Amino acid sequence: MIKPHRELVCSTRQVTIGPILVSMTAAMAKSSKLVAARRGKVLLVRRRSDGLWMFPGGRKRARESDKDCLRREIREELPKLKLGRISLWKEVTARNKRSGRKMSDAIFIAKTAKGRLAIGDKKEIDRAAWQKPRGLRLTPTSRYIRDRLFPRKQRRR
Repeated sequence: MIKPHRELVCSTRQVTIGPILVSMTAAMAKSSKLVAARRGKVLLVRRRSDGLWMFPGGRKRARESDKDCLRREIREELPKLKLGRISLWKEVTARNKRSGRKMSDAIFIAKTAKGRLAIGDKKEIDRAAWQKPRGLRLTPTSRYIRDRLFPRKQRRR
């Protein structure tokens, strides 16, 4: 049984459930984000404009695939970073409860990420670091990703 979610989570896949083939397709995402983790920390960049931390990535250009968008954005933002294989985790379309802003993102997970975190686009980003995913001021999209991929641990009673 498929349960409805508050947010609309879309992906382009065919899934076989028993004898039934279900096709799920989604509208193209407007931007791509990268999630890279190592030793309990995630790769985050800080926006110069408001000081909020976010997963690296950015908006797509015309006729650009989600993966090409991500690779281009990483080259622009963190030119010394070398990514291993990246795979699509989820395409998400949802509305921010606070601002009402609609998000449409393709979220990718990197198998490996190596290299220096040198900033390429200094007008947009002022810092990049491997950080613990909690205790930082994150953008709404980055909070969504963090809460789904790195949920809080339940306290023992």
